[in-house]
Amino acid sequence: MDLIPAPVRCHVDDGAPGHTLDATTTLTAGPGAEATARWLRGELGAATGFPLPPDSGRSGIRLLTDDRVRAELGEEGYRLTVDAGGTAVVGGGPAGVFWGAQTLRQLLGPEAFRRAPLPGRVWRLPHARIEDRPRFGWRGMMLDVARHFLPKDAVLRYVDLLAAHKLNVLHLHLTDDQGWRVEILRHPRLTEVGAWRPRSRRGHRASPLWDDTPHGGFYTQDDVREIVAYAAARHVRVVPEIDVPGHSQAAIAAYPWLGNADAADTAALGVWDDWGVSENVLAPTDEVLRFYEGVFEELLGLFPAETSPFVHVGGDECPKEQWRRSPAAQARIRELGLADEEELQSWFIRHFDRWLADRGRRLIGWDEILEGGLADGAAVSSWRGYAGGIAAAAAGHDVVMCPEQQVYLDHRQDGGPHEPVPIGYVRTLEDVYRFEPVPPELDAAAAAHVLGAQANVWTEVMEDQSRVDYQVFPRLVAFAEVVWSELPGPAERDWAGFRDRMTGHFRRLDALGVDYRPPGGPSPWQRRPGVLGRPIEGPPPNV
Repeated sequence: MDLIPAPVRCHVDDGAPGHTLDATTTLTAGPGAEATARWLRGELGAATGFPLPPDSGRSGIRLLTDDRVRAELGEEGYRLTVDAGGTAVVGGGPAGVFWGAQTLRQLLGPEAFRRAPLPGRVWRLPHARIEDRPRFGWRGMMLDVARHFLPKDAVLRYVDLLAAHKLNVLHLHLTDDQGWRVEILRHPRLTEVGAWRPRSRRGHRASPLWDDTPHGGFYTQDDVREIVAYAAARHVRVVPEIDVPGHSQAAIAAYPWLGNADAADTAALGVWDDWGVSENVLAPTDEVLRFYEGVFEELLGLFPAETSPFVHVGGDECPKEQWRRSPAAQARIRELGLADEEELQSWFIRHFDRWLADRGRRLIGWDEILEGGLADGAAVSSWRGYAGGIAAAAAGHDVVMCPEQQVYLDHRQDGGPHEPVPIGYVRTLEDVYRFEPVPPELDAAAAAHVLGAQANVWTEVMEDQSRVDYQVFPRLVAFAEVVWSELPGPAERDWAGFRDRMTGHFRRLDALGVDYRPPGGPSPWQRRPGVLGRPIEGPPPNV
């Protein structure tokens, strides 16, 4: 079987009759499975042309939830059985039914991922019994829409692509120095000004090339509500990120008083048109805190706690030079009894840690937020290798593992000369397949704090959907198996078997219209000759 991610148990009897779908096939849902039935009827109805009406009988396709499956396989676990009498997907909960329906879709072949039926296709499910459940509860991808904006429909498409691979978290990086991407009604200039930049550098910041086309865009609040609801219907949680106190030049360009006006000419700032880390950071004033409390207040109304309790505050890469030059910042350090600018950054993060906790939410941030201490409920995205995640888990904090050296998908996929805008270390499909989210240094108690992992997609050199597809796929497929399936240690994993299963999965990606990197290297239109990247020689450090 070429199922991806690999299920826990799968038995197929090629000698026994399976289940053939035709225009008379029914699709029936029990309590808790109605939403998946609507989704599956839409997807399979489009691909097959069959109406798949509901029916109270036991033939056809049946979607159910069952407490016994929940007890044995968990809320996201499922059993899928196929025989001549029909097909049953029984989930531990609604999510389990949905993931089982995704497996059913894979069993029907690549054509089941198309939007209209192909002539002459026979739709047959093999005689099979599958039991499955995920290894981790957090199986995610971070999509940076701040550096290069992706329209709403492209985000919805990525929700579908995540769901097709049983990934359940979409972390949206909504603000940065280069753009502010979410409408805030009480602060309209955040999008009127902050969502647009006059030009963009082509390639790494060492490149002399520029695209002089103004770039920008943002999601209205109704766009966000639609994205969140669309994702929730597919059991994908959307985690928003609003960066503080660094990575904030777009916000300061819109409201100059947010910056350190006594240390820099903030009134002259525009949205940054270059890559890297801007030195323009938020001022540590009560007025700035109130401003961002207003931002987060509107955000909480757009991202309901029941879909995801987490709010990401960034907290990484905050240059301190302006605070060192700012008389107001220095006075604030003395007033608060802090030792230095590092503690000032921690004070900023701790303020929003408490503010979010008081409203029933959980703060999550990049591993720099560990410096200075965290409230008990805060979680950490460990990006600077494994060290931050190890420290956080050992201290009792929940962790999402996303080490740059392993799962940053903006990094190049090959060392050859034709990789478009080569960035960072070479991270091949096999490298990602051998990624292990739980560091061996953790004992069982600390390892239980590893919620899961996510792959991060930073878009400085990804100017459109096609470029994002190229960097993300097929490596996200390997990542999906790592966070869903029960795999042996990295060295013992069946890479050859996974590679063989990818042969069939490439056909699914073709049917979905994914502009992935072909196994033999980039197609001519995927190359970017002459656009400089940031190659790093040698293997990534083991940190």
